[in-house]
Amino acid sequence: MTETTQRLLAIMDDGIEAGLARFDEKKVKEIIRTVIHKEASPRLDAYLSTCVHCGLCSDSCHYYLSRDKDPAYSPAGKVKKSLLALTRSRRITPEILKEAAIVAFTHCNLCRRCTLYCPLGVDIAYLIAMVRRICFLCGVVPHYIQDTANSHSATFNQMWIKNDEWLDSLYWQEEEAREELPDLTIPVEREGAEIMYSVIGPEPKFRAQLIYQAAVIMDRAGISWTYPGTRGWDNSDMCMYTGDYEMMGRLKKAHFDTAMRLKVNRIVMGECGHAFRSVYDTGNRYLGWKTPPVPVVHAVEFYHEILTEKRITIKKKLDTPVTFHDPCNIVRGRGLHELAREVTRMCCTTLIEMEPNREHNFCCGAGGGVINCGPNFKNERVLGNRAKAEQLMEAKAKGADTVITPCHNCHGGLEDIIHHFGIDMKIKFLSDIIYETMEI
Repeated sequence: MTETTQRLLAIMDDGIEAGLARFDEKKVKEIIRTVIHKEASPRLDAYLSTCVHCGLCSDSCHYYLSRDKDPAYSPAGKVKKSLLALTRSRRITPEILKEAAIVAFTHCNLCRRCTLYCPLGVDIAYLIAMVRRICFLCGVVPHYIQDTANSHSATFNQMWIKNDEWLDSLYWQEEEAREELPDLTIPVEREGAEIMYSVIGPEPKFRAQLIYQAAVIMDRAGISWTYPGTRGWDNSDMCMYTGDYEMMGRLKKAHFDTAMRLKVNRIVMGECGHAFRSVYDTGNRYLGWKTPPVPVVHAVEFYHEILTEKRITIKKKLDTPVTFHDPCNIVRGRGLHELAREVTRMCCTTLIEMEPNREHNFCCGAGGGVINCGPNFKNERVLGNRAKAEQLMEAKAKGADTVITPCHNCHGGLEDIIHHFGIDMKIKFLSDIIYETMEI
């Protein structure tokens, strides 16, 4: 048993341990057969049969680089310790299943950076997602992220927010905004609006200022818009990351059903990466839709639209030098890197690039549901992204004072990295910058 394996097996997590307490090898093997032979796409076989273990993907992974190039943290090494261990071992033991779960849920952000560098285009994120699906069906999922998924099941949002609490948050932010703009309203359930604006659960819980800022931006831009007043307002989706695809489908259906009920022209999603991945790519495809039934755009696309159309005016650009962190799900997953930079340059005088950047940028280390796995895995996550800390330090040395990133999980991940490595930098959303610099 390697030192890495010993350390992983020593980690205690209530969710994983509770699942292992019910371990039944026969049932686990049946679940594995079902997922691999009935649920998985034929591309799984294609990936496993074409991977030649060349190792060219290794240097693309922030975990591998940050852990002093330990082969166990390379993309191929993680597949070996998870998917291959589950599918090619003659016997499945609780230890094998536990290590596979910890590797799949906490050592891979599903960022797909490695896919860029694979000469055969093997999608490691897809392989690791299949491991998470197996672990979910076996009941072996980290406690904190499963608790978030349970909230989705019970409340259709990730923060256990009751519907009256959601509405209270909107009315509260409307009152706050009216101190600045007396005629401003935050429309709720406005049928036939041009836009349904959707957010993720933490906004009314922890970042209500983003609701405020969105309302001011919409008002000043003269947009016909609405928030939904019923379930479907939260576009986030940890079920996608736990492997609970059935609940993922229910969440996405509720989101799109709400937009269609309100008869809006399109959905504008707030600054979140994983939610956009779920609505635009994963969830709609699970439901059998090639494209979403209602057009969906990310906040970055929307901001670029209203700025280039001059629907809002930038009064004075931000003088503080900034750098930009590219969220995996809207850059590698959607290609919004140039639009995001154009928005940043419209609002800021100096943009200092991290190296590498755009689709080659390193993940924040929090995505893929990894930050939601809770405090037991925080050190694994933060120490596993020294590579991102070094990027930030280099940008800071060049003069950058603020990191801009249009994604909630990126904020959480970068905050932890900045705190742990003692980097003196602020983190802001694009809406923070637009609100600070626009003519109100």
